[in-house]
Amino acid sequence: MSPGTEHGTILVAGIGNVFLGDDGFGVETVRALSGRRLPGHVEVLDVGVRGVHLAYQLLDGYDTLVLVDATTRGGDPGTLYVIEHGEDAADGVPAAPMDGHRMTPDAVLALLGTLCAGTGGQRPRRTVVVGCEPASVEERIGLSPAVSDAVPEAVRLIEQILRPDATGDPTPEALVDDTAL
Repeated sequence: MSPGTEHGTILVAGIGNVFLGDDGFGVETVRALSGRRLPGHVEVLDVGVRGVHLAYQLLDGYDTLVLVDATTRGGDPGTLYVIEHGEDAADGVPAAPMDGHRMTPDAVLALLGTLCAGTGGQRPRRTVVVGCEPASVEERIGLSPAVSDAVPEAVRLIEQILRPDATGDPTPEALVDDTAL
């Protein structure tokens, strides 16, 4: 817990490549969230494609991590997902090749596990993914209309997750409890 706060620190991290269409969902969502008034114990970070940077950032110690990313799960484009990441899920993820520009959230969490083991650091107590079903991740700048329309709803979901009384049930179109991302 951060000194002077009654809540643990929370990191909201937007992941994605803005040059690949809807893959930029996480970046665009945290950009919109950054303009909102948030509690002092919440940090918002545009990670983009810097997954290794995110893993090292998490060594600073956060109680909760909210990852925001394009997430292909088979729904209609623009469908939002809130995925509670199982605490031991990253333990079973094989080590990812170290490509700092193509690290998926599960690879970041696996790297974080390795870093924590080597440094004595702690993983976040809770990890939540707010994902959006992409329409296209082809080379282009800008989100598709369906994904762009989902950004304000994603901001609302994240704000709900950030509330001190959050129960973990933000009621998106699809709520998934996953042990692997």
